[in-house]
Amino acid sequence: MNVFYNLEGIGDTLIVTLDPGFEGEVQHERKEDAARLFDEKTGKTLGYNLFHASKYLSVSEVGPVEMNDEKLQLINEAIKKNGFDEVLEADFSPKFVVGYVSEKEKHPNADKLNICTVDVGDETLQIVCGAPNVDKGQKVVVAKVGAVMPSGMVIKDAELRGVASSGMICSAKELALPDAPQEKGILVLEDTYQIGQPFTA
Repeated sequence: MNVFYNLEGIGDTLIVTLDPGFEGEVQHERKEDAARLFDEKTGKTLGYNLFHASKYLSVSEVGPVEMNDEKLQLINEAIKKNGFDEVLEADFSPKFVVGYVSEKEKHPNADKLNICTVDVGDETLQIVCGAPNVDKGQKVVVAKVGAVMPSGMVIKDAELRGVASSGMICSAKELALPDAPQEKGILVLEDTYQIGQPFTA
């Protein structure tokens, strides 16, 4: 779930996006202050626009809204008040975390790719990585599935040359860190970082 608000730019409207990468035909139905956006073919909900948003919750951000369970509850209450029965659910756990590369093996179908086993604290992920400097024993920044990169790209489960990959091991450039090196390669963290801790630039 991604939530955006920009009072100056688009007015008092909260934009809730459930499937940022959707590329099909979008339809909408409006009931009073809420509009549900959905996939024309499947009927699946893609998001909501909540008009006169300040009537329902207090938002100070310009751009992405930092979400929590309390804000989600207020959004659900607002949707219900306006005639929609759907209850939105979301995972607000950190999406950029410190990971530890416990294993690395060559990709069987691609010379420049490696299959990495990465411990992110509460789970172990298989991530296909093309960085030349990735290696076993490193602490790295992992963008988990659902993360939104500074470029706007949304991280999804993928399959690269026939191998499943869940998440991305990030470079400093991809994280839009100041003074990021231009050459290819992931950001390798110092050992003082704890596995699973949220990573903030």
